[in-house]
Amino acid sequence: MEFYGRKKELEILQINEVQSKRTACFTVMVGRRRIGKTSLLLESVKNQRYLYLFVSRKNEQLLCTQFQKEVQEALGLQIFGSITSFADIFEQLLIYSVKEHYTLIIDEFQELEYVNASIFSDIQRLWDKYKDQAKINFIACGSIYSMMLKIFENRKEPLFGRLTSKIVLQSFSVGVMKEILEHYNPKYTSEDLLCMYTITGGVAKYITLLMEAGATTETRIFDLVTRPDSPFLVEGKDLLVSEFGKEYGTYFSLLQLIASGKTTQTEMDSIVGKNTGAYLVNLEKEYSLIGRNRPMFAKPESRKSRWSISDNYLRFWFRFIYPSQSMIELGKHELLREYIVQNYEQYSGLLLEKYFREKLSETERITAIGSYWDNKGENEIDLIAINDIDKTGIIAEVKRNPKKINIDLLTTKAKALQKELAKYKIQVKGFSMKDM
Repeated sequence: MEFYGRKKELEILQINEVQSKRTACFTVMVGRRRIGKTSLLLESVKNQRYLYLFVSRKNEQLLCTQFQKEVQEALGLQIFGSITSFADIFEQLLIYSVKEHYTLIIDEFQELEYVNASIFSDIQRLWDKYKDQAKINFIACGSIYSMMLKIFENRKEPLFGRLTSKIVLQSFSVGVMKEILEHYNPKYTSEDLLCMYTITGGVAKYITLLMEAGATTETRIFDLVTRPDSPFLVEGKDLLVSEFGKEYGTYFSLLQLIASGKTTQTEMDSIVGKNTGAYLVNLEKEYSLIGRNRPMFAKPESRKSRWSISDNYLRFWFRFIYPSQSMIELGKHELLREYIVQNYEQYSGLLLEKYFREKLSETERITAIGSYWDNKGENEIDLIAINDIDKTGIIAEVKRNPKKINIDLLTTKAKALQKELAKYKIQVKGFSMKDM
């Protein structure tokens, strides 16, 4: 698939590359697996001199032997002798950059922890020694969010405070998703777009899998996702087991509960049988997998929080695939498809709200966006977007079917926020499938 989007990220990488010709730059790029980090980095160094090193979990000496060959092929730099330490290679690369400018990309950087935990201290020592003379554009790229956070943002870690730039790579915007789908299926419908958004959430690899398989309609997407050999069936477990380690059972249970609609801690505590607060905080802060949603204008300490899974694919996987493991083991993939289709309309309606929040974030001048519900969980407003600079705002109801949108009722609900909305010029709107 051709390269799409990422204009802002490419601009940042280009600025860093230009700066590194004068003084060394150290950039970290973090993003969940399959998001397109490697493709973006390789796109950014097209027609430039670069060295790409991929870290795999293997013996340090074997890894160094592999790297020696790659250094010679990419840069023409021969590192003689039997190198057993990554520090020796890294020092040679820094010395080389004093005279020759180039970009060094180390992919799956966090895996160096398993090769030799002292490598990060070696990198810190050597970076501090050579950075003032070096002309290197050093990019460390990683996909296990918790480990990358620990390596670069924990004050006790050697690489804390060494970065020039940090990029957290997000999913494709809804605008880019529409561009891709239109390229592969010029006659796509809103249902096709919503289905692609609901299942992939804009993750580059998942979209590539769909487009290359010709799964550009809702029907074909369901066919591909539920096929016996579908990577979508095992991807959730593959992504998260390495993140969670021994605690994965508890975390999986909580994510399944959130995906099924049990979105308050009280509900989860009663089902799991213990206080889940620490686990929820970890899922939010350490793993960046869930988000705490509060009603618009609620105070930070508000107890009206609801949790949601941030990643659309994982949300889908924990709602439909993970609870259906016995069905999958029995080979009943046609029943899995039937089960998804039966529940999809209601489920995707909630994702339609998220879609419009993302769309408005991209296309409108807004400073905050969210939804609202009162203490009883009633009187809900699907979407509120405000601009504190222009003093304007939008309140909206989101429905699949435009005929079910009731603007009069929405206006009545908004009276509950009369005080908070008083300083804004408010537009009352309805969004449906035809507005995608």
